[in-house]
Amino acid sequence: MTDKSLNIDSIVNHWKESSDKDYQTMLNLFNSSDYNWALFLGHLVIEKLLKAIYVKKFKKHAIFGHDLLRLASKTDLVLSEEQSELFDRLTTFNINTRYDSYKQEFNKLCTKEFAEEWKLKIEELRRWLKAQL
Repeated sequence: MTDKSLNIDSIVNHWKESSDKDYQTMLNLFNSSDYNWALFLGHLVIEKLLKAIYVKKFKKHAIFGHDLLRLASKTDLVLSEEQSELFDRLTTFNINTRYDSYKQEFNKLCTKEFAEEWKLKIEELRRWLKAQL
């Protein structure tokens, strides 16, 4: 059921603009070698685009949650196996940066090479999701 009182275009634009702002912040964090937080922001970039797609498709507010694979499945996007795996792995960046019990291990993983590889994957997903809008 859709809510006729919602300004769908405004909500979709909010998610897209917020994602774009987070993308710029992600790039700034990469440039300052703050890789774990850059990847956390990369997760948000993708999450917000998925929510924009959800709102556009279903004409209602986005569902709550940070699980990218779950969000993507709720949008009815047709995902390749590789995209599904990327969404699933990106979700761990959200958890690993937020919670102290995971932070130390994630920080060790976030070398420049690891972060650069994931930056490219995030940018590829970002372009693909924007094309869906």
